[in-house]
Amino acid sequence: MSIVNLSNLGLSFGAFDVFKNITASIPNDGKIGLIGPNGIGKTSLLLILAGLNAPSTGSVHLARGKRLGYLRQEAVEAFADRANTVWAEMLSVFEALHTLEAELRELEARMAAGDHSPEILAEYGEKQAAFEHAGGYDYEVRIKQTLEGLGFDKSLHATPIKQLSGGQKTRALLARLLLEQPDLLILDEPTNHLDTEAVEWLENTLHEWPGALLVVSHDRYFLDNVVNTIWEMSRVGVEVYRGNYSAYLTQREERQERLLQIFEEEKARLQKEIDFVLRNIARQSTNARAVGLLKRVHRDLFTIQHLGIQALRGGKNWAELGIAHLTPTSVINAEEALRQINALQPPAVGRHAKLGVRLKIGQRSGDIVLRTYGLRVGYAAKTDDVGKALFTAPDLTLMRGECAAIIGPNGAGKTTFLKTLLGQLPPLAGESKLGASLKVGYFAQAQDALHGANTVMEELQRRQYMSPGAARSYLAQYLFRGEDVFKRVESLSGGERARLALALLALDGANLLLLDEPTNHLDIPAQEVLQEVLEHYEGTILLVSHDRYLIDRLATQIWEVRHGQLKLFTGTWRELVAARNNVTVAQVSRGAEQKRANTQAAPPPKLSAVKPAPKTDKEAKRRAKVVAELEEKIALKEVEVGALAEMLQATNGDAKRARAVSEEYAYAQRELEELLSEWEQLSTT
Repeated sequence: MSIVNLSNLGLSFGAFDVFKNITASIPNDGKIGLIGPNGIGKTSLLLILAGLNAPSTGSVHLARGKRLGYLRQEAVEAFADRANTVWAEMLSVFEALHTLEAELRELEARMAAGDHSPEILAEYGEKQAAFEHAGGYDYEVRIKQTLEGLGFDKSLHATPIKQLSGGQKTRALLARLLLEQPDLLILDEPTNHLDTEAVEWLENTLHEWPGALLVVSHDRYFLDNVVNTIWEMSRVGVEVYRGNYSAYLTQREERQERLLQIFEEEKARLQKEIDFVLRNIARQSTNARAVGLLKRVHRDLFTIQHLGIQALRGGKNWAELGIAHLTPTSVINAEEALRQINALQPPAVGRHAKLGVRLKIGQRSGDIVLRTYGLRVGYAAKTDDVGKALFTAPDLTLMRGECAAIIGPNGAGKTTFLKTLLGQLPPLAGESKLGASLKVGYFAQAQDALHGANTVMEELQRRQYMSPGAARSYLAQYLFRGEDVFKRVESLSGGERARLALALLALDGANLLLLDEPTNHLDIPAQEVLQEVLEHYEGTILLVSHDRYLIDRLATQIWEVRHGQLKLFTGTWRELVAARNNVTVAQVSRGAEQKRANTQAAPPPKLSAVKPAPKTDKEAKRRAKVVAELEEKIALKEVEVGALAEMLQATNGDAKRARAVSEEYAYAQRELEELLSEWEQLSTT
């Protein structure tokens, strides 16, 4: 069953189509990731689904009786007139429970006064069951867990919502939506304003989400762990891929291969048909057939040019394809048709353009790029302040060709650490030494130093003069082709700015690359381009990032700054997660419903401050021990539940005592069910 159906949905502004021909459905238990380049219309589609905007064409049907919750990228408007505190706002979700609880207290008072009529007892039983079923005994615990999971410490609970920052308001709206548990949850960039711990908590929550989910996110690791379907959005519709983000990548490549094959077949057919037209259109005996064939060639050319090669195999006419209003009134001549056929380019639908270049180093650095000894990082005291120590670090060594990812919460001192390593800030203690023959390139600085008023070509020539032809050839390698080279820098998208920064960095030949949050503000296609370049970079990388997907693909070491210490881990992000959770890397990769088809268990990680993942026999012994402990806990809990049941029967009309015992019984029963569920999972795996 589907909770939402989209039929031929389109959005236009004048003659410009933002998107069109979107026909899809969301199953009741579907968890869908909506992806696509920035500006393609993802947020516009969400606004239409949420009923806040109307489509230009088509319709959206939400199943009767179903509730929808929507998280915008910024929640400032949602809380503009809210006087509630954070805690009161969360409590407002459970107003129906408050009413039911008041009714229960009234019935308890009547029973305490001696009214034990069958009607009162029956009503009390019904209301108590409804109260328990709706979470009446644990909703405050749920509120605390949700606020804590999303990074609200207790000191913020009494803060009026209108005093929160924009990012805090977005987190508060997300918390309220999670507590409301709508049948369809729509989230627009939910990981914005969340640190890594909060993102991981949200992933676990959404993985167990009982309803449907539609999420727009640029966080590829998040999409891997949460969704079971990918919608890839383009101007002409959505392409549906079953599985998470990694499965989508595999299927996208397979689809691209199929489209390339279709393209070659169709182009060869068109060339053969136009050859027949050119040879026969002047003959009286074959003119009618040649003219008819020319019309078909023109129709197919027009369809390819406007909708792509895949539209030819659908068996639909122009009206059904939604381009009847664009169709030409006259047929092109055979020579022009031949020119256009020869100019056809392989399809880009379902594929993002790749850079054909590598970020090359100018000269080889020494084998040891960086070493630290007894380092303490922070700001030294000055005449007007006492300074501040941020963290201490173990002795570190970074070798040529390695990538060290520096992770930790905002404000932990990651950027300060970078400056200390490069000698821009003195350490409070210890020392940091850079290796020989280093040339440092700053990706963030390369972007920040761009002059907005310049064109792309002018920006290149400002850095290194080239003739216009040479500049065009160089920029084409970074996907700036044709008129793109005359775009103003200030008008470039985040991905285009990143490509231009890479083009300029490549001129320097840096062999040590510093990346400070390089994927911020980049859409997924731009992230893929950046990742592709960095994966083939032969130099050394220092990476500060919250992007777990990029860290997993690049890092050979992870330096985690937390609670005043830097901990060293040798390995990838998945290996770090495996070590933290005492599981294998393969188990981490199976955390979502479907992972990369060719995922292999990586070798055991090398740890400095984290224990390695256990061997199989150790896992078996640990599992047996845990099962035995659970069985003992279950036996004790069953005794407790039985005793509370007897106490409940012996309250003798004491409403206050009945209420207290009833709550204890409900908690104990729930704890017993959780223990039994955990025991069952361990016993069957």
